Amino acid sequence: MELIEVNLEKCIKCGICIDACPTRALVMGADGPEAGQPQNCNECGHCVAICPQGAMDNKKAPLANQPALQEFPVLNEKNAQQFLRSRRSIRCYRNAAVPRDTLLKLVEIARFAPTASNRQGVSYIIIEDKQILKKVTEVIIEWMEAEVLKDTPSHWSFPIHIRAYRENGLDNILHDAPHLILAMASNDLLNGRENTIFSLAYLELFATSLGLGSCWAGLIEMCVFSKYGPLLELFKIPQDKVITGAVMLGYPKYSFKRLVDRNPLDVTWL
Repeated sequence: MELIEVNLEKCIKCGICIDACPTRALVMGADGPEAGQPQNCNECGHCVAICPQGAMDNKKAPLANQPALQEFPVLNEKNAQQFLRSRRSIRCYRNAAVPRDTLLKLVEIARFAPTASNRQGVSYIIIEDKQILKKVTEVIIEWMEAEVLKDTPSHWSFPIHIRAYRENGLDNILHDAPHLILAMASNDLLNGRENTIFSLAYLELFATSLGLGSCWAGLIEMCVFSKYGPLLELFKIPQDKVITGAVMLGYPKYSFKRLVDRNPLDVTWL
């Protein structure tokens, strides 16, 4: 088919699909919506998803791949607030592996996060090998030890993490999490980091519904973004990609009983 296909028996020429198109690829023709500038289509699927009559199909975002949304919003205000506020950064994990099918559910939902211009392009590495995870911690400790010898080390906390590991065997890098999920994007993809932040935020929020806990692996990201060779070699990243984010994951060892407060709201109206 052409870019779009319209069921003329269903279409009422309301023009909603044209208004909703972010790239202005559609125009209203004599018989209904047409692809005026098909080269502009970014495959977002808005035109198909928003049609109240189910009359629109788009070969880049097929109607067959868009399940019907029974009600909206899916969560009411109270449940949404409870859900969002209940997520916590978890740093104490049970010694139990997460099944692969559950891990796949996480990255499957992460791929639906919004991306700039619908470029998508975020892919994932899921590390479950305990020996690799142990090596990750060792390599980052070695990187920190080299950093503290510099006149301007990367972060004030490095000596604390080094002592905890060397003197007490404590892992402040991964916190003994059984899994590490790395996000990657093409090394020439604009907004790859921003897209990843949305993607991993989706992953972290969905994790709570599966009984999992997660925490952004900031120290790993710092080491990665410094382009530390031994760590990059350990992850075996394809040459055309770069790591854009990291999250540790597992079953929480403890459960939180209250919703933690934050700083007071600071907002300015213009």
